[in-house]
Amino acid sequence: MRTRLVAAGLSALLLTTLPSDSARALQSTRTAAPRESRIQVDKASLYCREIGQGQPLIVLHGGPDFDHSYLLPDLDRLADAFRLIYYDQRGRGRSADQVLPEEVTLASEIDDLDMVRQHFHVKSPALLGHSWGTVLALQYALRHPERVSHMILMNPAPASTSDFAMFRKVYVQGLGADMDRQRAIMASAAYKEGDPEAVAARYRIHFKPALARPADYEKLMATMKAVFVSQGKEGIVKARAVEDRLMRETWQVDSYDLLPKLQTLSIPTLVIWGDHDVFPIEIAAHIARAIPNAQLVTLKDCGHFAYLECPGEARNAFNDFFRRTRATTGRAH
Repeated sequence: MRTRLVAAGLSALLLTTLPSDSARALQSTRTAAPRESRIQVDKASLYCREIGQGQPLIVLHGGPDFDHSYLLPDLDRLADAFRLIYYDQRGRGRSADQVLPEEVTLASEIDDLDMVRQHFHVKSPALLGHSWGTVLALQYALRHPERVSHMILMNPAPASTSDFAMFRKVYVQGLGADMDRQRAIMASAAYKEGDPEAVAARYRIHFKPALARPADYEKLMATMKAVFVSQGKEGIVKARAVEDRLMRETWQVDSYDLLPKLQTLSIPTLVIWGDHDVFPIEIAAHIARAIPNAQLVTLKDCGHFAYLECPGEARNAFNDFFRRTRATTGRAH
């Protein structure tokens, strides 16, 4: 495991592998507008959004009751150098129609990701997971290691039940009296029915300690509230049921532990953690230590949403990672 502290600074921003101004201008017409498509999987129709050119990155959103919308528009900054492939995981966002929550499993999540890979004709893409999306990335890599060129695990969620328990303890202690307020909201009829206002109020408490700066927190909350309103009650309740189903297969299983299995992987891996993340450093460090030669980068003054809070520093970490892996493994875009 290699650990670095990435600080803000103009000089760091200049040391990148971004396209030249002329190359970026030539790409602009193709990166400006996202390309949408759908993939039929059983009764479900997976919504996909593609933007940019270059190294293919399949983006795995967090939650697991969210969809990809909370990542926008901030993560799209990478589209000038990367081909970003987003999709809403089954039962969430615009992939919710005709889906029964009980039909969504870890196995179906892995199969759906492979269908996305095939749909976009990418033999071995890089996986970019955020929060819960990092768990899905790891599960997929363990099932299909030959189909993954790189992994970027941004603000990773726990890879074991014991690490999840550690997070819960720190989280509850950190919220203090706000935990009682959150529980009261979650116990209300409005929240249980999926009322967007109640759900937004709950997440204002939930994510309050997760970001380093108030302005970024308010921006995220505005984005998430708009997503909840767009989902509506039915979509929110369905996504929540999917989350419950997936948690029963992961963090609610006493023996759930990916860490020993990760030692078998030889995939170049970047783990990004912010020093204000709601997940303790041990969670990211355990993952980085388990994967041979993984690189752990700590972003200073950054929380759980590195792509939003520290875009320049996160971009530098991306560029350094791909530059380093090309030099050591010869893997091309």
